[in-house]
Formats: sequence, C-alpha cells, structure tokens
Amino acid sequence: MERKVIVFAQEHYNPLNIIRALGEEGIRPVFISVKRNYEIASKSKYISTLHKVSDIEAGYDILMKKYALYFGEDRPYILFSDDRCMSFFDRHYDEWKDRFIGFNAGKQGRINEFMDKYKIQQLAKKHGFNVLDSYVINRKDPIPDNLWYPVITKDISPVSGNWKGDVFICNDEKELKNSIDRIASPQIMIQHFVDKQNELALEGYSINHGKDIHIVTQMTWKYLIQGYYSPYHDVRMFNDNDIERGLMEMFREIGYEGIFEVEFLIDKDGTFYFMETNFRASAWNLTGMVAGMPLPNLWIKGMANRKINKKDRKDFQPFTSMSEIIDYGKRVEGGMCSLGEWLKDFKEAKCTYIYNEKDPGPWDEACRNWDKFK
Repeated sequence: MERKVIVFAQEHYNPLNIIRALGEEGIRPVFISVKRNYEIASKSKYISTLHKVSDIEAGYDILMKKYALYFGEDRPYILFSDDRCMSFFDRHYDEWKDRFIGFNAGKQGRINEFMDKYKIQQLAKKHGFNVLDSYVINRKDPIPDNLWYPVITKDISPVSGNWKGDVFICNDEKELKNSIDRIASPQIMIQHFVDKQNELALEGYSINHGKDIHIVTQMTWKYLIQGYYSPYHDVRMFNDNDIERGLMEMFREIGYEGIFEVEFLIDKDGTFYFMETNFRASAWNLTGMVAGMPLPNLWIKGMANRKINKKDRKDFQPFTSMSEIIDYGKRVEGGMCSLGEWLKDFKEAKCTYIYNEKDPGPWDEACRNWDKFK
C-alpha cells in the first residue's frame, strides 16, 4: 500500500479502531483529529502523521493544502467515522472528488439527503423492509392527531440536533409536548415505540456505487437500554440473503460506496423493522477486524480492484464485544452486576474497543481520564 490513507474524524474510539485495523496490516495512516473533550485515537502508535484541529473546517483546510496533491489512481484514500465529518465532506464532494478516494454517493449532497431518517426509511419500505409508522414535524408544528402511543422522538438527521439527548419515550400527548420543548433539532421524527426484543446491527462496506456489498458481522445486544445503545454485544456471522439483497438494492439506488452500518429493531414477535443507516464506519467497526475481515482494509482493497473477492468472506466463531468503559458504568456502577462478574465478561470478550495489548497508549489515556469516556 504505497498511497496515503487518511482518517478524518472527531476524537473517539471509533477512528481508533480504523487506525488499528490499518496499522496491523502495515498501513500507518495520517490522522486528522477533530477536537472533542478527550483524546483517545490520537494516542495510537500506528499513526504516521497526526494533525490536531479545533474544528472540521480547520482540518479540511489542512487536508486540501497538504494532501490534495495527486490525481487519478495516485489519490489518497480518506475514511470517516462520524456523521458531522461525513456530512461536511458530502456537502463539499465536488471540491475533493478528483483529489481523494472517499466515502461518497457519486453526487454532492446525496448522502445528506439519505441521512434523513424518514427518507431512508421510506426507501427501505420501497425495497421490502418493514418500517414503523413515523411522522416528521417542525418543533412549532401542532402534534398530529392520529398518533399511536407510546411514541419515541428522534432527530430527523444525525447532524441536526442533540443526538441521544433528543430521544424521549412519551406515553401520551402531554409527555410529548413537554419533550418537544426540550429537543434541540428543528425537525423531529415521531415514531411509534415498540417494546423491542432486541436490536440488530450490520457492519459492512459497499463499492461500485452500491452494486457490490459485503456485510462482515451482525450484532445483537446483551442487554437493552431505553433510548441508548448497548455497550455489550453478541457478534455472529451474517447469512441472511434476503436482507443482503434488499440492502444492496437500497445502496445501488443511493449510489453509495463506503463503510456502513445498518440497524434493525426486533419486535417481541420476532419481526424485523428497518431503523437507519450510518454512512460511515460505526463505533462497532472493530468487530470486522476481530472476525478476520477488517472493514477499512477490505473497502480500500475493493475500491482498488473494483470487486469483492470471494476469499475475503470468512467464517468465524461467535464472540462477544464490549465497549468496556461505558459497560462498566452501566453495569457495575449502575448495580446490574458485581465487579467480579464484570471482570469475567471483560476477560472473555474477544473484542474490546479501547484496551489492546499491541497498542496500549489509548487505554493508558482512558485510565487517566476515566470519567470523560462514560
């Protein structure tokens, strides 16, 4: 791998594990780190060049001045792991598309169009997936009369509001009105709330503008947290041809090529409901590396060869993954289990998102600033 690989992301353990996946195969990426209230990915030993910036615009300026030097097949690869960076680069696609190979949908603004939760769910419905009844309103609009309570509120886009801070479960109209007053997003999706059995997350990548996809792992939650994601998971091989076919049709219509995550809700009766797509590497991208199918590396390989090699699809035994600091806070400090029980689960987890014996710097940093990572 002679071309440069650049990770452009907000500080998190998400880009950390993109960097580690690349580093363990001898690719030392450039990391343009957008400031948050802690550092973690920046501490990885696998980074070749580190640029710390205060905001996305400053990082973009460095990118274009220092690395936009190549054309054609010599262009560097650029990978994203958060919605705000992905949204920014999608809005500026025409400026960088001839200088870099990055996640895209072939047209400026196309990814932002389908970051809209309502729009992506309607596309999923078109391609045969179940979706929950949803309404989209502005914050000052009247509440629809025909809502089926309980309902859950969500930002219409992952870059429009306060993410999980805008999620409320409301049992009646009064609770919904009170919740809307506290929501930051100017547009809100109101959706029927299902008392779910579990959730399903699929980690994969797409090339040739959606004509070829490869889903490397599927995850379900070990326990549920209302309005929040679970930090402890069962990871298994994915082998549902019908879901894969439907998702390929969706990505082909969007034109997307890049790493992705797709999330489903599983109802008590076992019905799967499509929830959303993340058009970037998710926090759980590490599961692919542990399963022998590192998403960043396979996406780069697929983009270079314009195909997905059948040998890149590997069988693996089920394992557990744990976002260890968040899980410790939820289960040990939250009184769900003892420290001894948690340590047993931690030691048995094949996939941990910060702790890594080969790359100890991020874990050392996390231990020094434990409370910032909860």
